[in-house]
Amino acid sequence: MAEEKVTTMGFLQDSAMMTAIRDTYIAFSERREALGLSNPGTVDNIAREVQKDVFLKNYMFTGLRADLTKPFSISPVFHVSHAFAMGSQEGLPPYTFATLYGTPKVFLQGNVDNEGQFSGRANYRWTDALVTKTNAQIAPGPGQAMFQVDNDYTGKDFTASLKALNPSILEGGLTGIYITSYLQSVTPSLAVGLEMMWQRAAVNTGPDTAVSYVAKYKGIDWIASAQLQAQGAISTSYWRRLTDKVEVGADLNLQFQPGMGGRGGLMGSGLRKEGTTTLGAKYDFRQSTFRAQVDSTGRLSCLLEKRVLPYVQLSFAGELDQFKQQAKVGLAVSVEAPNEELMVQQENAMSSTAPPPPF
Repeated sequence: MAEEKVTTMGFLQDSAMMTAIRDTYIAFSERREALGLSNPGTVDNIAREVQKDVFLKNYMFTGLRADLTKPFSISPVFHVSHAFAMGSQEGLPPYTFATLYGTPKVFLQGNVDNEGQFSGRANYRWTDALVTKTNAQIAPGPGQAMFQVDNDYTGKDFTASLKALNPSILEGGLTGIYITSYLQSVTPSLAVGLEMMWQRAAVNTGPDTAVSYVAKYKGIDWIASAQLQAQGAISTSYWRRLTDKVEVGADLNLQFQPGMGGRGGLMGSGLRKEGTTTLGAKYDFRQSTFRAQVDSTGRLSCLLEKRVLPYVQLSFAGELDQFKQQAKVGLAVSVEAPNEELMVQQENAMSSTAPPPPF
């Protein structure tokens, strides 16, 4: 019996079909390696250069804010911070305590505010290519809890991701939101991919599915990206580096939704078209950074970050909505308090080849 099994395996390995498949795979791998393709990033960050680097979405604030950070170690990274806010229109709590810990394999971060709301992140790097990221939020009141887990696999020329938001089987079936995405470099400049979503709010309701398609093209000093969503939305972005100190970006969002229109004016007989265009610029000076953006809804925003001392930074944010005749202003100060020993550790860490924590 054992000899018969060995003979069968040997036949499969030596058969013409298996040889052809193996040779095709080897030839494909060699040709793929010869293209010199690089990793294209993730679908979530398809427009990172515009959305997260140039635009003010992640930096804008209102009211008064003060952040005090005390680092205790550089390797591993460990520090605590106290954040105070007043007059914020974004709903920032008056006080937030945060702590952060990071090694080349582990990243931990936790925040708790004066109202008892807690948010935490825990990331772990299994290998150089596979990273698991978890995010949890707990707040007073029903329905305020959230749990999310992401798994990102970074290959030489592709990235595959699997995300789950509030996954559960406690109701007798699978509920939650599940998103999988894949982004592949096909040439040194072009990357294409897709994102698939499956969600179900409760076991007594049917699931919803959606598929989005993305593309990204990278030039010498510019990057263009586009995303087509299943709901009929189209997003495009363009980023360009003008000089070593200046970056500009443009973003266009178009949405096509059923609504009033068409012949006879019947509901659903036409499409309601909505669009927003945003232009932004980022200027890096010696001790400061200035960001500004304007969009087609009439909003003009700017942010100035100025480092007045090596460990003290001042930030000024302003927004003017010309159509609504509204204005917002924010002023913040950030202070770090390291000692001399940590300064030496920081200089040594800059020359280290160890990978950073899996943020």
